[in-house]
Amino acid sequence: MTNASGPEPSDARTDWEARIARRSDEGGTAALPDLPPPAGLIATPGCGHVRLSWQPVDGAVGYLVHRATLDGDRVSGPFTPVDHLGGDVLSVPDTWYVDTTGSPGERYAYAVAAVPEVTVIGALSDPVSAAALPAGGDPPTVTLHLDSDAAGATLHRPWQPMIGSERLSQLLCRDRSGGREIGTELLAALRQVRDEIGVTTVRAHSILHDDLGVYREVDGEPVYDFSRVDQVYDLLLGIGMTPVVEIGFMPRDLASDPDRTVFTYRGIISPPRDWDRWSGLVRALVAHLLERYGEQVLGWDFEVWNEANLEVFWSGSREEWMRLYDVTARAVKDVDPRIPVGGPSSAAAGWVDALLEHAARSGAPVDFVSTHTYGSPPLDLRPTLARLGFPGARILWTEWGVTPTHFHPVNDGTSAGTFLLTGMRSAAGRVDALSYWVASDHFEELGRPPRLLHGGFGLLTVGGIAKPRYHALRMLAQLGETELPVRATGDGADGLVQTWASRRADGSLAVLVWVSTLDQSKRDGDPALARRIRLVIDHAAGRPVLVTRLDREHGDITTLADRLGVADWPTDEQWAALRAADQLRAEKVQPEVEDGAAVIELTLPQPGAVLVEVSGA
Repeated sequence: MTNASGPEPSDARTDWEARIARRSDEGGTAALPDLPPPAGLIATPGCGHVRLSWQPVDGAVGYLVHRATLDGDRVSGPFTPVDHLGGDVLSVPDTWYVDTTGSPGERYAYAVAAVPEVTVIGALSDPVSAAALPAGGDPPTVTLHLDSDAAGATLHRPWQPMIGSERLSQLLCRDRSGGREIGTELLAALRQVRDEIGVTTVRAHSILHDDLGVYREVDGEPVYDFSRVDQVYDLLLGIGMTPVVEIGFMPRDLASDPDRTVFTYRGIISPPRDWDRWSGLVRALVAHLLERYGEQVLGWDFEVWNEANLEVFWSGSREEWMRLYDVTARAVKDVDPRIPVGGPSSAAAGWVDALLEHAARSGAPVDFVSTHTYGSPPLDLRPTLARLGFPGARILWTEWGVTPTHFHPVNDGTSAGTFLLTGMRSAAGRVDALSYWVASDHFEELGRPPRLLHGGFGLLTVGGIAKPRYHALRMLAQLGETELPVRATGDGADGLVQTWASRRADGSLAVLVWVSTLDQSKRDGDPALARRIRLVIDHAAGRPVLVTRLDREHGDITTLADRLGVADWPTDEQWAALRAADQLRAEKVQPEVEDGAAVIELTLPQPGAVLVEVSGA
């Protein structure tokens, strides 16, 4: 199968860049809680950074850190949000933040505000001041102490339920990109994510696109054909995965304005011209899936549209999209009320309050809330669901990543890998799924990949080579079932340096340690942020230890490709060299012994991560 005709990639990209920042209507929601400013703001200076911490505020979904310049002890400029260049929502969900965007030695005033909803910012806290310390000689030491026999708690795995993908019609595509067959490699990438990381579902756009031929009208009457949908879903089920059924975009024969499109493949973004026929199409699709695939479909999530709060994805009004949600959700439930349905599948955490308020009035079902952000850990939507009367709804971040920008160089290097670790750690226990967008660089919303390293969203390149983000997910997959507490001390503890420690069922330990900042100006690293790590594990003396590193010298394809002199696409010899270095290598280390504890000492650059594995007793 080849692609449906569409605009030239340059035209699609120009249109995208012109309209992507335009939000649809954000007003008209009920009064939000007037949250007080966070109390107890503390600024702790460290080498190359300032760590800020504060007390939580009931009802906050996140917090926005602000900074101002100082003239002596006097604030001399306005407080503005600290921009870590994520390109999307700057608010963070946790009660701490690491600022590496300032100039070392220069004091700034800091304040923080609580965020009740992504478009609203509360009052600023009382300010505090601090300056990052300049780099000295050896990296500062962070000591991490854990008890291998501690009771621990269940380790949550928000990366495991879901992954993003290019539209699934590409599984049938026999065209080549970079000399590689698109459909074959896309399926192989999804299989690899399933086999090595344990991901179970795939979320993708455009299952109702005309390239799958689901709907047309003949002599004025609807005709359905789900045979190509069956082909792509059969391929998914064949590798042990199931779909998240994102219901969209609009078939041409049903669109009120078929010329309003998005992407090079012309996904139609208009409302339906006939609401009853739209309802009939949704009902027919769901009934067909249930008949073909049986009761497993009762566990598939059905998501209404994609990012309708952006003009580029929805040409109608917010009121029309709420109608679309009602009609679509009820059509799904008409087939079987047990099938889960939700939304708003919004950009930048928007329209969550609006959908829940609307559904409370209309009676439309909301089994899960889905939304997206990039460049920061996902916000905490639990207060919103509780406040609006949907405490039982699941929370699915059906898109998340280091940047929302196509062809951005941050996508290819190690800093995106440590960003991924930070976000997954933050989301654990409060998000039901955190779906990284996307599995493979076989992805062509704004055109096919022009070269191997083009800043693509994929975890795996064209050709299936792992980027650092994939290695980071693979490291997460090695964590055990029981999370263990870690006591951290030193310059950079519990912020710049983060940990995730675990015990496996066989008694072995897996401890992840990484050095990371959200600040994308540091994506290539800052020597001032390197840290010496001293990991002390009680009751582990004498047990064999393996250390696996991820940094710019270990597992970073950009470093290797540069050394090999890769141009747009590798030569056969360069492909072979890239594949030979595609796995992270574990090395044996001999820990020191102190009072029955194993002590492992190592230096971590920024960005950098290490997985320490200790065999069972």
